[in-house]
Amino acid sequence: MRAVLVENFGAVENHKLCNVQNPSPDLDEVLIDIHAIGINFPDTLMMQGLYQTKPERPFTPGRDVAGVISAVGKKVVGFKTGDRVMAIVPWGAYAEQCVTSPGRCFLLPDDVDFVTAAGMATVYLTSWVALMERGGYRAGEKVLILGASGGVGLAAVQIAKAHGAFVVGGSSSEGRGKIVKENGADAVVNLSVDDISENLRQQVFQVAGKQGVDIVLDPLGGDIFTAALRTLAFSGRIVCIGFIAGIPTARANYFNVKNLTLVGMALDLHFRYKPKVIKEAAEDILKLLSEDKIKPRIEGVYDLEEAQKALSQFKTTKSPGKLVLTTGRS
Repeated sequence: MRAVLVENFGAVENHKLCNVQNPSPDLDEVLIDIHAIGINFPDTLMMQGLYQTKPERPFTPGRDVAGVISAVGKKVVGFKTGDRVMAIVPWGAYAEQCVTSPGRCFLLPDDVDFVTAAGMATVYLTSWVALMERGGYRAGEKVLILGASGGVGLAAVQIAKAHGAFVVGGSSSEGRGKIVKENGADAVVNLSVDDISENLRQQVFQVAGKQGVDIVLDPLGGDIFTAALRTLAFSGRIVCIGFIAGIPTARANYFNVKNLTLVGMALDLHFRYKPKVIKEAAEDILKLLSEDKIKPRIEGVYDLEEAQKALSQFKTTKSPGKLVLTTGRS
């Protein structure tokens, strides 16, 4: 089969499509014939050896797949050959087939196409768990979403709005801010201003009220994280999702001033320790999709042969929404 192969860690453009041996499932695994693959920021880090998980090389990167189960191990329950599924694998998605455990698979309704499913998996589950479980969201609360035009950001905007939040999206440009508004945000604030520490607070207070917001979802980190702390209301929560802008240092006294809570968020740990939360998240996301309350923004679709081109675009432009690879299966 065809698969992107990482033989040595390095720039995303260095890793080429190769012919490799087809995988076969163990007794407790399923084999998926992949139709579509979602590109995520952690994929690019893993290929460079910069992610916290470093697979033994050579390996195939990628997390999000959508396709059809073509073989089932004898110990697998709940899935059968021919099932349409969305799955999140630790790695191995940039290929025509992959194997994974049933706990990482979710049955797809017939009316959900594979490109849509592949564009949803990691970013929507990450956003749901960050908001609903780690952030402890309660209906009607005010939520500030940083990096709101990215894959996780847009998913979080849609999910928060679908659950009744007042949503403030943080964006880096007027054009991206427009996209955030189109996806449901009640207001947008500019993250590219001078003196972000004071300016962000003033912007948020202006649109959300001087009490601030109840929850901040932060996939950025860096100085924006510290600035976002100042936008929180009493007993507010800030959820660290990622560190695209760098790993910040938080002074402990910040949290005492207004009884703030700092929460970490790592989706893969929930598969291991809280599988019921993952199941609840997937069920709710697919329900919201069926009700047209959420819809992934697919910015571009590329053939697997164009993986290097797609990854280069993702790295260079950081396109709003999602990029998806397809394998050519009808």
